[in-house]
Amino acid sequence: MISGSRALAVVASIGAVGAAVPVFVPPSIAAAPIGFADVADQTLPAYVDVLVRQRVAARPGAPQAQQQQQPGGPFDQFFRDFFDQLPNNNQQPAERAVNSQGSGFIIDKAGYVVTNNHVVAEADEVTIVMHDGTRLLAKILGRDERADLAVLKVEAGRELPALRWGDSNTARVGDWILAIGNPYGMGGTVTAGIISARARNINAGPYDDFIQTDASINRGNSGGPLLNSSGEVVGINTAIYSPNGASVGIGFSIPANMARPIVQQIIEFGRPRRGWLGVRVQTVTDEMALSLGLGRARGALIGGVSEGGPAAAGGILPNDIVLKFAGRDVADMQALPRIVAETQVDATVDVQVVRQIAGKSETKDLRVKVGELTEAAVAALTPAAPAAAPSKESLGMSLTSLTAELRQQYGVAAETKGVLVTGVTAQTDAALRRIQPGDVIIEVGQQEVQSPEQVQQMIDLTKAQNRNSVLILLRQRNGDMRFVALSLG
Repeated sequence: MISGSRALAVVASIGAVGAAVPVFVPPSIAAAPIGFADVADQTLPAYVDVLVRQRVAARPGAPQAQQQQQPGGPFDQFFRDFFDQLPNNNQQPAERAVNSQGSGFIIDKAGYVVTNNHVVAEADEVTIVMHDGTRLLAKILGRDERADLAVLKVEAGRELPALRWGDSNTARVGDWILAIGNPYGMGGTVTAGIISARARNINAGPYDDFIQTDASINRGNSGGPLLNSSGEVVGINTAIYSPNGASVGIGFSIPANMARPIVQQIIEFGRPRRGWLGVRVQTVTDEMALSLGLGRARGALIGGVSEGGPAAAGGILPNDIVLKFAGRDVADMQALPRIVAETQVDATVDVQVVRQIAGKSETKDLRVKVGELTEAAVAALTPAAPAAAPSKESLGMSLTSLTAELRQQYGVAAETKGVLVTGVTAQTDAALRRIQPGDVIIEVGQQEVQSPEQVQQMIDLTKAQNRNSVLILLRQRNGDMRFVALSLG
């Protein structure tokens, strides 16, 4: 039922003669655009094709026909496989030019162009082509690998048409959007769809928070704008999910509110300036949330604190759970690094944590001065690589025997005996049961184990007994012990 305050009355005639009948339609449906021509006319002048030329070493034996094949075309893999089978004739020089294409848009009339980092990362020469055919050489002003963004600068000798940033935080699932791009090198192409989902994590980088859309996005669209019905940029088209390389209606865009400050920082400083807290974070499990009285799993567990870093100076401790940072809720482990990165360097912000004190959970309000993320800061929290230890895959887990270096790296007590989990494959039963790197397998099938080989032996023995699952005893990183039944299917 639609309430009167949120409905639009539409009068329709029924039959040749009849009473007017009110029909109530949700405002979003009633306001659906008849077409997108006006928005396209408004925004296409500020859209650009991005043409990239890269000089690379020619593969020995690669024939001329293969060298001319444009990377990114729909038959790219076919031609590569085909020419690999030809005799080694028509040899090429040691170096060749590779041409590729992407998309971008002008965000400032002075000639600043936004695109994806992966479009121009290996470029030796970049040219933009405007919708009216104007070609301009572009300089790479700066790049951000972590967010997959790049800013180009062109000198046109005149003011250029530019797009406006929109507020991606107010964009809602179901909103109409347009995507402009350069699919397969065909040039500026407009497609339409809706926002399908928000806050998607596709494991593309440390700050994943993608807008998902069903607007057609193909190879070559990377870097193009995602526009709302007012012609404002609410996202930057970056990736697609596809089993065959073509659009299947699942595209991902960097939110404008994430991109905008990074773009501005690159324009001002030639590089992004990210906030830095100086912590390692882990997932808050359901069991943890229950024991701390959180009600549900939320926040980010602090697994380590960098000595002398902003977190340490502000009083954040290992095993704290951060619930709020700079007034923003921390939904999960992935959210905290993203929120910190978006916070202005040198800003002093409020941080709310939950801390276990004498067996009781207490909420603490702290003040932290945000630092700047640098390579040195990252290195300070990156554990030194331990000596190589034999590793084995079992039931979606990477397992290795415990060594002194690994005990130090993962915080495993000297008296703990068992087999260390160093990795868990996504979508496996182990992942679904929330087994995590740093957990230690104590028993398999009620038998103690000391090596990956012993784990596999017990799994094989259980399978031979025609059982559907095997019981594993784990010591988790927080010290808790729990049994997990893993499927053998």
